[in-house]
Amino acid sequence: MFNDAAVLPLQQGAKSSSVTHQCNERLMAASPKPSLYIAVFSIWITAIIWFQPRLLLLLDMGYNVPSSIALWLFIGFIDFAWLYGVYNVAIVGFAVYYRLYRKYMRTAAPATLPAATTFPPVAILYTTCNDFVAESVISCVQQDYPNFKVYMLDDSSNQYFKDRVDQFAAEYPDRVVVVRRPDRKAFKAGNMNYGLETAAVKEPYFAIADADEILPPDFLSKLVPVLENDPTCGFAQANHRANPHNPSALGKSLGVGIDIHWKWYQPLRNEYGFVMFLGHGALLRRKCWEEVGGFPDLVSEDLGFAIHIREKGYRGRFVEEVICYEDFPDTVRAFRIRHMKWTRGTSEFLRRKMGWLLQAKNISWTEKLDVLFPTLNLPLTLLYFIFMLNANLALPLFFSYTQDLTFELGGHDFLLPILVLNPGFEVIYDWDFFAITLLTFFAPVLSFVLALANKPLKLFRFLSHSTALYAALSPLSSIGVIAYMISGKAFFLVTGDTNQQEYQSEKSTGSRFSFAKIRHTWHQFLAKSHPDTKLVQGFEIAAGLLFMCLAIMMFQISFFGLCLAFLLLPLMHHLPWNHRLVKVAVYVPFALIMLGVFLSGLSVFGMKAVFFGYGFHF
Repeated sequence: MFNDAAVLPLQQGAKSSSVTHQCNERLMAASPKPSLYIAVFSIWITAIIWFQPRLLLLLDMGYNVPSSIALWLFIGFIDFAWLYGVYNVAIVGFAVYYRLYRKYMRTAAPATLPAATTFPPVAILYTTCNDFVAESVISCVQQDYPNFKVYMLDDSSNQYFKDRVDQFAAEYPDRVVVVRRPDRKAFKAGNMNYGLETAAVKEPYFAIADADEILPPDFLSKLVPVLENDPTCGFAQANHRANPHNPSALGKSLGVGIDIHWKWYQPLRNEYGFVMFLGHGALLRRKCWEEVGGFPDLVSEDLGFAIHIREKGYRGRFVEEVICYEDFPDTVRAFRIRHMKWTRGTSEFLRRKMGWLLQAKNISWTEKLDVLFPTLNLPLTLLYFIFMLNANLALPLFFSYTQDLTFELGGHDFLLPILVLNPGFEVIYDWDFFAITLLTFFAPVLSFVLALANKPLKLFRFLSHSTALYAALSPLSSIGVIAYMISGKAFFLVTGDTNQQEYQSEKSTGSRFSFAKIRHTWHQFLAKSHPDTKLVQGFEIAAGLLFMCLAIMMFQISFFGLCLAFLLLPLMHHLPWNHRLVKVAVYVPFALIMLGVFLSGLSVFGMKAVFFGYGFHF
């Protein structure tokens, strides 16, 4: 079990100057270049200097404390959103440079992964919990490495899956060992710790494979030399692609996103950031696991492990050439469950480890930033949700007036009264504000745009589908963050487990006002943040309807498209991805968003949206 205060081998030797010197040398050799984050903050500060004077002019409109707070929140969020926009653009820019640089270096001096000369024993930990996938565990057994054993760490509660695990193990008695623990404490982290403490006790290296992950046959033969040739490498993280044989319609539609994300966001971390252990498809050094006292008792045990071994002087390496395959969730329901697990897990990580990370002496600020930027992204969706309330409810309440919008239909005019913001906001209605807003808006999907630019139809299809899923997650994420803030608990929801017993609440005991009753209420609240519950889906629908009404009142076409996605997501929770309604509806939000962007561009340059007698204008 993980213990922050444990007296570990490296800590015991910390008083020795020679050991400290070696650790520092090891750390210095592995430190990443700060260029990426120097560029991010330089561009962001330049944007602040350029735009902030005009933004601050908005404060002149404040006429009381609430209206001034609404303006400050508006300005503060815009500044922060620009930071994330610049970050995503910089990631793509440095990824392009990194790929070109590596290509040049390979042309000048071809480099390959080191070949294995020794074959130390390796344990493959196959983690499963009511989601056994035969193709995955077969890929673990069929490694071309001569010295390994597969440990099936089975946390299943369903007897059907237990029997399948036992049946498979019986087919490979010399290669496979089944490990079951007496409890399910600490979720996946506890499962792996138990396996390493009781079964896989001799191997100096161990690999981790998820229940639906497919390892290439040369996974071990290519990754073992990486760790053997570099004693400062704590783990080697393999690359991933979407499983091309995934039969689900959802996986086929959005699996390409896995390929593109891993290709653009991970390799450059070897040089410019913090190489993250991503929980599966990796080979780890047992010595590191021992030095930090095991995997931390967190839902995000992978990231917790990575930062703790980094503080010990080790660093991970992303090996782009070794490619594993993973499945995209086969239903929208499974996708939403996975997202809630990630939201809760990152919230837990930030509460328990962010302070420790910021104070860590042996982790550079470049690495700290590279951990925090993607980690904060999920919990900050609550901030985005608050911004939507502020921008679409508070600001119109304080600073709007009614104006007629004229529709022209075949020579006939129709008037629609809408809310228009105070003319004071015109200080930000300029082409440069429009440009940086577009950059911020599209920065998260820039890598997809570049990767699929030569396939416009495939790009439109992917962006439409991903908008219907990812862009609509804000209400769901907000519930997850709020639930965690209140309860302080995060559950490891197994995406492939249809029972989801982790979130089922127990019957309450104790008197009406007992502490047991209070604890039970907290558990109930946390349980009801599961995407299956009517409370969660009702909140999403209510948020969508509220924002949709505001979008109509202010004639915000792009925002109306986003609100439609809010409504569609809980509906798709119950419908298959290839349902006739879903197949058509998923294109509408993105189409409306792009229409709104186009019309906004016309208005920036003073043009009216009137086409051949059909359109609208003020």
